[in-house]
Amino acid sequence: MHLSITLAATLCCLCLQQQADAFSTLPASSTYHYSSSSTTARNAFSFPNLFQSKDVRRSELKEQILSLASETKRGLTATEEQKEQMQTLFAELEALNPTPNPLIVNGQKASVNGDWSLDYTTSDTILGKGGLPRIGPIIQNIDTTTLSAKNSETVQYVLFPVPRSISAELSPVNGKLTDVKFKRFQLGPIGFDAPDSFRGSLDITYLDQDVRLTRGDKGNIFVLTRM
Repeated sequence: MHLSITLAATLCCLCLQQQADAFSTLPASSTYHYSSSSTTARNAFSFPNLFQSKDVRRSELKEQILSLASETKRGLTATEEQKEQMQTLFAELEALNPTPNPLIVNGQKASVNGDWSLDYTTSDTILGKGGLPRIGPIIQNIDTTTLSAKNSETVQYVLFPVPRSISAELSPVNGKLTDVKFKRFQLGPIGFDAPDSFRGSLDITYLDQDVRLTRGDKGNIFVLTRM
């Protein structure tokens, strides 16, 4: 469907701001059975068993994190208490990171390459608070073999679902941090190059076969699961 010039211009502006924020991160698929909100709240502040293995604790933390992410609709409806719970769980899982250099592909370890679905974030911009509703998953693809990345999502504009995406070039700084240069935006049938000033960084603080965590320069956190 052909968008009007006015509609295209409006959505382009939103695309530039919101899609770029998804990459603006600086240092700072298993299925899980979700528990109730009361269980999540209780577990978030429970003391870990000192004799518990790291693998068991990781599994528990991931279950609690994904449960809370589901309850809060990716963070869209999270209360201050729920945000605090997530921050606590997030930091504890980071401390158990089994992959210290996630950007370095190793057959014996989890790979960051592939499609990842955003399950939770504290970024109001990415969640679309006060803006266009998101439809379906918010996806990030990373490919370290081509040093490229791509964010994609679908937003609801009045009665019309509009797909949009942004591609980027990666320049690794070390095994967990990479600079990002945005290359091209796509908004429905309309594509345009990103301004040269649109740059960011991506810092990965936890990675296993199922879950990836990152932190943002504005204090935001991101939980993603492999698709």
